[in-house]
Amino acid sequence: MKKKNIDLILFLAVIILAAFGVIMVYSASSVWAEYKFNDQFKFFKAQGIFYIIGIIAMLIISKIDYNLYKKHANLIILVCFILLVLVLIPGIGTVRNGSRSWFGIGGFGIQPSEFAKIGLIIFVAKYLANNKKEIRNITKGVFPILGVILVFFALIMLEPDFGTGMVIVLSLITILFISGVKLSFFIKIGCLGLLGITALIIVAPYRMARIVSFLNPWSDPLGSGFQIIQSLYAIGPSGLLGLGFGNSIQKQFYLPEPQTDFIFSIISEEFGILGVLIVCTFFFIIFYRAIKIALSCNDLFAKYLVFGLIFGIIIQAVLNLCVVIGLIPVTGVTLPFLSYGGSSLLVSLSSIGIILNVSRNV
Repeated sequence: MKKKNIDLILFLAVIILAAFGVIMVYSASSVWAEYKFNDQFKFFKAQGIFYIIGIIAMLIISKIDYNLYKKHANLIILVCFILLVLVLIPGIGTVRNGSRSWFGIGGFGIQPSEFAKIGLIIFVAKYLANNKKEIRNITKGVFPILGVILVFFALIMLEPDFGTGMVIVLSLITILFISGVKLSFFIKIGCLGLLGITALIIVAPYRMARIVSFLNPWSDPLGSGFQIIQSLYAIGPSGLLGLGFGNSIQKQFYLPEPQTDFIFSIISEEFGILGVLIVCTFFFIIFYRAIKIALSCNDLFAKYLVFGLIFGIIIQAVLNLCVVIGLIPVTGVTLPFLSYGGSSLLVSLSSIGIILNVSRNV
């Protein structure tokens, strides 16, 4: 069968959104970078390099037959497991913002938990495709794969990186739901999940502080509530068109490191409601085109793979946006394609590359 061209609409939407992200990283970080590094383009240059590398990787991956991932799924998941163990070892893993979740390479950092997202999605997609009949049996079909997911979640929590762990778990639970696992299972697992999250919050005081600041940021306006208060100050007065590109007030040392988790606040402040709607529209286009590709797949592995990858991106985006506007406590997850971070951008673009390859074969 002759291969089709890649989904051009999906490709262009991702290219444009990620390019806008590089521009906004400059706008959000220029003041901080000039003060700390005497180079207002420092974060812009780093993100630009990863953008170029990511686009090249996406194009290359879009030409690699997705069936290779199924063939080597066990090896991929093993490598991800080893990397997650290695990053926890002092002297190998690097601590940033209180989490030992990075490999320091020169001036750059690589986050193995980001790549574990793709590895787990590939492994779970293969498992579900190969065990279509058994999956309705919770004990024999679901518990084995759930055990694998929990092992990886535990490793990521040891860093600790609660936000990334939640994105991975929610993405994989979504694939399980799509595969036909009984609804009663998700109700039970949801109750257990709430108990588990409560326990994780209780044992880590900083998480409890985030909950308190979420409920009432003004209870600690200079501490745990500082970020969300400054984020709302950025979003609140932005109006229809915002203050204009480069004119953010909150990036002037009010919102800490605004180029990362809270970049959407700067986008809202500088481009207003119109800018917010445009960004959300691009995310919707990406989601719609990927879901359309998934629904067109006759191959179960490809279907689950695309569903998992796109839900991983969208769930992360939704969590980030909910944090920025104060709907949920701070989770520490970046906004895909837009936030500063090489690992996040590379993984997001690589995920789209895999989806584009599937689009050539359905």
